[in-house]
Amino acid sequence: MAGHGAPDIAPVDCHDLRVAVVAASWHTQVMDGLIAGAQRAFADHQVEAPVVVRVPGTFELPVTAAALAPSYDAVIALGVVIRGGTPHFEYVCNAATDGLTRVSLDHHVPIGFGVLTCDDEQQALDRAGLEGSREDKGYEAASAALQTAATLKRIKRGYTA
Repeated sequence: MAGHGAPDIAPVDCHDLRVAVVAASWHTQVMDGLIAGAQRAFADHQVEAPVVVRVPGTFELPVTAAALAPSYDAVIALGVVIRGGTPHFEYVCNAATDGLTRVSLDHHVPIGFGVLTCDDEQQALDRAGLEGSREDKGYEAASAALQTAATLKRIKRGYTA
């Protein structure tokens, strides 16, 4: 079962963090759910003014995240790729994953990975944080990035706990 073993981590105060979201535009219903989930995480973590930038698709997430990363403490990347009858699924998923990882490592900024890679639209809807969804991947991606950004801030100040 997806989500089994997920940590139960309480939100932390992130009011002093600058946060951006880069979100794809394909599959409007799924994307609206992912963005709403991220917004719920921002409220729980006391993020005051997150910036939301929309791009055409998941393939465009890494380059936009790279442009945002120097100015933000965390970037949350939200997208969805649904398997079709061509190999585009593998190409786009690999490019997004590798690109977002590179952005995070190159800029030392956590990138919340909220890219759904699904076999069909129903799987995406089940993970989008909509009413009736089993999972809320927008919330999870935002929370993970915020928790990591808060940890990195403590490390920079000389604290590791």
